[in-house]
Amino acid sequence: MSDYVEYRDIFLEELGEQIDEMEEELLRLEQQGATAEGIQRLFRVAHTIKGSSAAMGYEELKDLTHEWEHLLDMLRRKELVMTRELDHLFFECLDSIKDMQGNIIRNTALSSSVHIAARLKAYTTQGKTEQSSCPEQPEWPEDAVALINQYGRDGERLQWAEIVLVDDCLMKMARISVIDLKLRGICEVLWSEPKLDGSDAEEPEGRIRWLLAPGTPLDQVASILESQFEVASSTTGEVAAGEDCADADALISESGEAVFLRSESEDRPEISSFPAADKKHSSQTIRVKVERLEEVMNLLGELVIDQTRMKQASLTLKRQYGSSEALEGMVEITDHLSRLVGELQENVMKVRMLPIEQLLNRFPRMVRDLALTLGKDVDLVVEGGDTELDRTLIEEIGDPLIHLIRNAVDHGIEVPEKRIAAGKPAKGVVKIRASHEDNQVVIAISDDGAGIDPAALRRSAFAKGVISEEEAAMLDEFKSLRLIFQPGFSTATAVSDISGRGVGMDIVRTDIERLNGRIDIDTALGKGTTFIIRLPLTLAITTGLLVKASDQRFILPMSSVVEIVRVDLSELQMIKGSPVLAIRNQLLPLVWLHDLFGYSRGAGNGGKVPVVVIASAEQKMAVCVDELLGNQEVVIKSLGAYVGKVPCISGATILGNGKIALILETGGLFKKANGFI
Repeated sequence: MSDYVEYRDIFLEELGEQIDEMEEELLRLEQQGATAEGIQRLFRVAHTIKGSSAAMGYEELKDLTHEWEHLLDMLRRKELVMTRELDHLFFECLDSIKDMQGNIIRNTALSSSVHIAARLKAYTTQGKTEQSSCPEQPEWPEDAVALINQYGRDGERLQWAEIVLVDDCLMKMARISVIDLKLRGICEVLWSEPKLDGSDAEEPEGRIRWLLAPGTPLDQVASILESQFEVASSTTGEVAAGEDCADADALISESGEAVFLRSESEDRPEISSFPAADKKHSSQTIRVKVERLEEVMNLLGELVIDQTRMKQASLTLKRQYGSSEALEGMVEITDHLSRLVGELQENVMKVRMLPIEQLLNRFPRMVRDLALTLGKDVDLVVEGGDTELDRTLIEEIGDPLIHLIRNAVDHGIEVPEKRIAAGKPAKGVVKIRASHEDNQVVIAISDDGAGIDPAALRRSAFAKGVISEEEAAMLDEFKSLRLIFQPGFSTATAVSDISGRGVGMDIVRTDIERLNGRIDIDTALGKGTTFIIRLPLTLAITTGLLVKASDQRFILPMSSVVEIVRVDLSELQMIKGSPVLAIRNQLLPLVWLHDLFGYSRGAGNGGKVPVVVIASAEQKMAVCVDELLGNQEVVIKSLGAYVGKVPCISGATILGNGKIALILETGGLFKKANGFI
């Protein structure tokens, strides 16, 4: 049973990659049209899924991919023409494979795909064009069969050619050698019988056969062979793929273990003259379970903490006992250890980083389906897919991005008729752009749709009771746009399964702020809207400002800290009974960190006190604390499931002196100060 589970995990891992590859290729096919290379890539993936599912005993999946493979084979042989109807059928087939993938993960019976398989089969029967009868296949010796099967496992078929010389040809070997040389000048010859390297000592009988690389232009081969002297007959064709190549028997090794097909691992003769389909550069990699990576990260976190404690201890000893040779040696070792830990930390963080394209690749299909549902024509453009960020962040930002992209298609992009009337192309464009800026990842989601009308937002907010008439009159354009993030706010006139319930954008802002990020809006009426998300590169280790309130220590993320000032409390102003701080021609609300968490302010509030100005999106706030303890790099620890979600707290860390400090969530502090928590 354990072996089966292990093989199933490998199968599912590879199936997920194969589904992603097929979806990407289908979207490319729909947008750019069918190409021989694209159809070949789809065929190879379908062939691989068929073989591996047969090995695992998933008959429904094997049968479905078998029919799909047959249809793709007809397309690449040009026995069928790609149509929009066939394109939709391919997407339905892929969705059925996804359903089966879910069944396998949940360990439930596979969804029935009989109706999809039947439609595929019916299409092959109805759509065949008249073709000339294929030449009779030769019988191949064992070494040729091995080569045919080797390529067949990758879903590729070799070409073959054969000539028979006239009976009265006097120098058969010389004539065959000349023809062979000309043939090798236009294509890659993988095998021949007889062999012309001298290993066949006997004079040939006037017949020679070749196995040629996949995709060899047979019309050119036939032209070469037919134009040669003393050739009685010539035949060309494609080697018939033996069905047994993909059967389960061929996928089980002698030891009884399943063999999962990977084209990169197959040994084959090098093909240099034939232009193969583009493939991503393969590099040496190993698969590591995420749990092991997290364990390494946790151990590194402990190492960082101990390194900080050692550094602090060496400084304390130096202050107490002065300089000595032994102490200087300890300081030197501590500094060296700090550098090593820093390099180790940097490299482990790189291992945790993943290209954001792993997340973005799921959106083209979503946009396509949503546009079809809404009767719109939308093109999705993705830029910066190789931008890397922490794998935890990739998991966390998926839902916010889905909300934003769905809103862009639903609310932003107009229907084709309105776009044409406005002088725009009928097809709208939604663009996702990812990039690095300083120590942050910036993700921009933009559309070329109608834009957001601030006045309409104010009217809708007033009508829904979100703001009063007086508040609406006081809002400028910038603050009006921020209304879209208010709980329960929506401009949709009707509720649908796509939008209109007023929960999406509030969730987006909450999720982004929980990740110590922020979201901004840039819009122009009639031209479009851009949402800009800024996030830290990682949630594992961060740089923060260590502050003290009462006897409790807190960490404020440095990405949220605007500036630090010392303020005489007697200079504070009061507006509507609340203190405000006048700084740089701005009036900022001032709160005591103690009050937010129910601590007493203590004594000593009569003189100048340290104040930290923090920001979240467009908001700024002054936070009064007892003491500033400096900024430092800290390892973020989860509070654990037994504590759960605590307002204003995103985690905790262990300081160099062994004490605990709570890491503050900036967005939560603003909500707490404004009475929303």
